[in-house]
Amino acid sequence: MARQHSQTAKPHPGSPLAVNIARLGRRPGSMFPLHEVVPSPSRIGLEMIGIQAGAPLELDLRVESVSEGVLVTGTVAAPTVGECARCLTEVHGRVQVGLTELFAYPDSTTEATTEEDEVGHIVDDTIDLEQSIIDAVGLELPFAPVCRPDCPGLCPECGTSLAAEPDHHHDRIDARWAKLAGVLDPDPDTSRGEQ
Repeated sequence: MARQHSQTAKPHPGSPLAVNIARLGRRPGSMFPLHEVVPSPSRIGLEMIGIQAGAPLELDLRVESVSEGVLVTGTVAAPTVGECARCLTEVHGRVQVGLTELFAYPDSTTEATTEEDEVGHIVDDTIDLEQSIIDAVGLELPFAPVCRPDCPGLCPECGTSLAAEPDHHHDRIDARWAKLAGVLDPDPDTSRGEQ
């Protein structure tokens, strides 16, 4: 029995990542290339780094009809913006992900035997690549991006950038010796004069 599609399964009609596949005509083996640069419909990525909304997504894909649906393979690339997890400076980069995603035909065996979020679905001769790209980019981006591999970060006591001030330090007295610091005179010349 075919599953009913929820409203969330419908592709956004104005989404740049919604692709009309009517020309494939459910003929296995028919295909078309998709080489486009489209704006990202939303921010895609992790908390500290991602593809900004409106950034150019470079699609280099092959859209092919197979017996149970439409197979999309290829790459998606885009610029990324985030902040260094150590020093909080802005980080710019680029991400490229590989896509291999099956979108099931309505009333196909694949659609009937899989969970709703296991494979994509074709709705009104349209596939929506957005969730596939979100998933792939999320797996590719670093959870804690750094501006450079040897970034020293920030001083844990005052927040000074250790890259900007490499000799920065705080004089610390071991808590076990702290009471003795008050006993000793900090100026050695004064203590010699009193003897």
